[in-house]
Amino acid sequence: MIEPERAAAAADLLARHRDQGTRLDSLPADIRPHSREEGYAVQSQWMRHTGRPLYGWKIAATSEAGQRHINVKGPMAGRLLAERVLPDGATIALAGNLMRVVELELAFRMARNLPPRARPYSVEEVLAAVETLHPALEIPDSRYQDFVAAGEAQLIADNACAHLFILGPAVPGEWRGVDLAAYTVSATVGGRRHDGRGANVLGDPRIALAWLANELRDLGITLGSGECVTTGTCVVPIAIAPGDHVHADFGAFGEMSARFS
Repeated sequence: MIEPERAAAAADLLARHRDQGTRLDSLPADIRPHSREEGYAVQSQWMRHTGRPLYGWKIAATSEAGQRHINVKGPMAGRLLAERVLPDGATIALAGNLMRVVELELAFRMARNLPPRARPYSVEEVLAAVETLHPALEIPDSRYQDFVAAGEAQLIADNACAHLFILGPAVPGEWRGVDLAAYTVSATVGGRRHDGRGANVLGDPRIALAWLANELRDLGITLGSGECVTTGTCVVPIAIAPGDHVHADFGAFGEMSARFS
């Protein structure tokens, strides 16, 4: 397992590139993680670069398109940092952003803790711990020049490509009876419409949420009350460029927007 000092050095280097809007080819060999566990050990050290409580979690690569986009075989968890969360309708500068995509997601805010335990959590148990459902937009990015070649361990260390996040208002009314796998969303960018549905997120956003709770359980981490979990993109990641305006239609769950400069 990677030593805490090496993990901290790797996180420091990645955070510095994030802050400067620069890229590295890969982490130096002496601080490079070589497994998912080592990647998460580096990722945990990102909390040294924020003075605020953890906002929540993201799940990367929950769709086949997302997995192809970053060349991994399965989902990965990343931390959402509070200072990287923006309001709905924000204007976002793309300078320094390499990925340049936006994703439409469904997010859950937790009502109570789900601590580590011996047996896995079921989907029903995890949903019982949820307070609210929200539409959300994620604008991911990577600190690697060639993020497709970086590999799973390094991408997890890089906070699973977390960058910017927008959380919409809580969905009004009763949403628990809605079939989230069949639920459809769409976005319009530059006059083009992009459609997606919940089934693109590990088959169902509720399944993705349970996956996250159990991924943290395996790592000995509590999914905490008040934390937000964004479950992955319902649409194929949508390419964006300066001047674009994204209008996201989540149907009965609401609408969101963002501009890019």
